[in-house]
Amino acid sequence: TNAIYGIVNMLKQMQKKYTTRNWVCVFDAKGKTFRDEIYPEYKANRRETPDELKVQFPYIHELIADLGIPVIIQDGVEADDVIATIAKTYAALDYQILIATGDKDFAQIVDDKIILVNTMTNEILDHHGVIDKFGVRPDQIIDYLFNKIQEYLKYQVYINVVQKQHKSG
Repeated sequence: TNAIYGIVNMLKQMQKKYTTRNWVCVFDAKGKTFRDEIYPEYKANRRETPDELKVQFPYIHELIADLGIPVIIQDGVEADDVIATIAKTYAALDYQILIATGDKDFAQIVDDKIILVNTMTNEILDHHGVIDKFGVRPDQIIDYLFNKIQEYLKYQVYINVVQKQHKSG
């Protein structure tokens, strides 16, 4: 019930704060996506969603629909891809887009029509917000995240080498 309460409360607060008649909530579908077909190890290390959360999803979807917000669940693709597609499509039609997320991957699609809000921290990321937070423009986020992953992997290799040397030494 914590997830149900949290998401409904967040949506109600957003409805009070942001006046729009165009809302949508997008969720991941069960099962594999096209990325799994391309790369079978995709998200292989990600923990499975806890059962106590899984059982809340149908109720969350129903409550969101009861609030008058369409729910989209698209088989074969991740919610992130659906959100980005909707955002870019409607931004091209001159709509202002607000994406509620804490996922830094979305920073790559921020532009003069698309901004992000993290409802947990109230942080808003527009073009300048992305630069202030990450030190790069939105169009550079992919390279920024790639470099962060490379730094992490190098650190993990270093830790493993040190541990092996310590064990053998």
